Amino acid sequence: MSLSMLDKYDTVRTTITLPTRLLQKSQELIDSGQVPNRNVLMVTALEQFIARLEREEIDRQFAALAEDTEYQSWQTNIAESFSESDWEALGEAETPGE
Repeated sequence: MSLSMLDKYDTVRTTITLPTRLLQKSQELIDSGQVPNRNVLMVTALEQFIARLEREEIDRQFAALAEDTEYQSWQTNIAESFSESDWEALGEAETPGE
């Protein structure tokens, strides 16, 4: 992502305080050409971090469903109510040429 790519986003200027080590490492990445500038590095890192947290939250919610007896009962009832039509659909899919 280059600075020109950021032009398509609404942006707000802000100030952050970084540990010295992170500032030095970010400068090394810029100097080596791995990222064009610190702004791009920060935006990319934040996007990836937020995406990871969102995935972890989704995983946490799915894990909670595994412990939810009411949900398990509901899911079992739905599966049972569709079992006959599922078998019919499977049989039709396995019948060649019809």
